Amino acid sequence: MRQLGLEVFRVEPGSIAGELGLEPGDRIVRINGEPVRDLIDLRFLETDESLDMIITKRDGGRWLLDVEKDYDEPLGIDFGPRNFGHTIHCANKCLFCFVDQMPPDMRQTLYLKDDDYRLSFWNGNFITLTNLQDEQLRRIARQRLSPLYISVHTTNPELRERMLGNKQAGLISEQLKYLAGAGIEMHTQVVLCPGLNDEKELERTLADLVGLWPAVGSLALVPVGLTRFRQDCCQLRTFHRDEAARLLQWVTQKQDDFLERLNNPFVYAADEFYLLSGEQIPNAERYAGFPQVENGVGLTRLFLDEWEIAKAGLPRKAPKLKATLATGMLGEKALRPVAAGLNNVKGLNVSISVIKNHFFGEQITVAGLVTGQDLIAQLNPGEIGDLLVLPAVMLKKDEEIFLDGLTLPEISRHLHKPVAVAGGPRQLVEILIPSTGR
Repeated sequence: MRQLGLEVFRVEPGSIAGELGLEPGDRIVRINGEPVRDLIDLRFLETDESLDMIITKRDGGRWLLDVEKDYDEPLGIDFGPRNFGHTIHCANKCLFCFVDQMPPDMRQTLYLKDDDYRLSFWNGNFITLTNLQDEQLRRIARQRLSPLYISVHTTNPELRERMLGNKQAGLISEQLKYLAGAGIEMHTQVVLCPGLNDEKELERTLADLVGLWPAVGSLALVPVGLTRFRQDCCQLRTFHRDEAARLLQWVTQKQDDFLERLNNPFVYAADEFYLLSGEQIPNAERYAGFPQVENGVGLTRLFLDEWEIAKAGLPRKAPKLKATLATGMLGEKALRPVAAGLNNVKGLNVSISVIKNHFFGEQITVAGLVTGQDLIAQLNPGEIGDLLVLPAVMLKKDEEIFLDGLTLPEISRHLHKPVAVAGGPRQLVEILIPSTGR
């Protein structure tokens, strides 16, 4: 039986919670008569100056507390990694789901599919809204959980039900209109599947979404990702180069129209489309503040702009160093000008090694899905030189681990070379040219 309330993980010294005698293991059950289901409830309710709190102590006792405090003063409670309690998991069976295309025996976290509106608000996770009940929609409106990030894919009800494998999926337009009416800001995405939800269907989806401007603030178009592990899945294919080019021409025309009408481009293509087609990456102004950079929209532009700044500070010469920059097939195009600029520095010898994705299949071309075993199999230690540099997107955030479970030290041991990780051009320059060499 699930316990009520939110469990205290840590109490900040000298805080209100500390003065009240709260301890790790206690549970905050209610504040001012309202249930505390997760961190959002706690943050929403604790802003008041007067709080009536119901606490379940870790020893089973029950406390009733009256708290007087300054408005917006926090209680000083850390709820740790489980601060949202039970995660709402995805109930869809999407035709293009990447998790369903994962091989067995990988990290368990890679198989988890959340569809939690709270994590959309808190972390920017994309959700489909198919799991939402009316009460949860009302909660979003009441607590102003904004912005939200929503995977729309199509606004055609029948097609969306088919694509998501969920009878609730056809309610998307009504749900978006409700949220827009409640003043909730939304950013949306469409995973484009050629022959399924593109062309006329995409025209319809775009028209419906831009019709909810400014509540719907952006639409990102992302190409479907297909791995070699697809089994018993709908027949899908990826985009060809000429199809990507035509899509980008269409996006540019739509952006021109929206810039004139809305003073905002509204619709954006993922960087993969530009790199696949060979079309030029738009300038920063075309990204209008980069509302979907976490979705791979505009990252390359930010990378190139950062390189222009870093390049201006390069010295004429540096300590002798031969280095290899490893990346995915699409990343190589963004790295070309960087390697060329670095090789203008006397003493540096920088080359690019393109890693094909044998693990997931060569249709997967982004650097973020390159595995450790593909690096080991395809890199020749004798050709790396003094140092191997990898992009940070290959590794789990804040951990030195690849998708297949191999770690950075293991890669270094296998290749018998030191390995560094760069988050962008500025950090790459710092790695290759230490401050003592400038």
